[in-house]
Amino acid sequence: MKFLVDAHLPRKLAIQLKEAGYDTRHTLGLPEGNRTTDQFINNLSIEEQRIVVTKDADFVNSFWLQDQPWKLLLASTGNIRNDELKALFLNNLEKIEAAFVDARFIELTQHSLIIHA
Repeated sequence: MKFLVDAHLPRKLAIQLKEAGYDTRHTLGLPEGNRTTDQFINNLSIEEQRIVVTKDADFVNSFWLQDQPWKLLLASTGNIRNDELKALFLNNLEKIEAAFVDARFIELTQHSLIIHA
C-alpha cells in the first residue's frame, strides 16, 4: 500500500507509516507543501495509486462526485493528541490493509473502521 497524508494530519503519522514499511508521502514533501491543492493531491493519488489519508471532508465530496482520489482513508477521530492518532493507526493497520483489498473508501474513527465503498 502507498499513502499520501494530507496537511490536516501530522507529518509524524507519515513517518510512522513509512517506518511500518509503507511507501508514504506527506504534503509537506510536495512542491507546494501544505498549500498543495486538493486537485493536485487527487491527481497524484490516481497517478501513483496512493491512498489519500485525510481529515478533510472535501475529499469525501470529490470521492462521491468525481470518483477521486484513487482510494480514501478518512480519519474521523475528532481532536485527539498526535500520539493517540498514531497509536490508532498502528493498531488498525492490518484491518486497514485487508479492507483496502476490496474497498476504496474507509473511515477510521476512535472506535471502529467503517467500510463505505
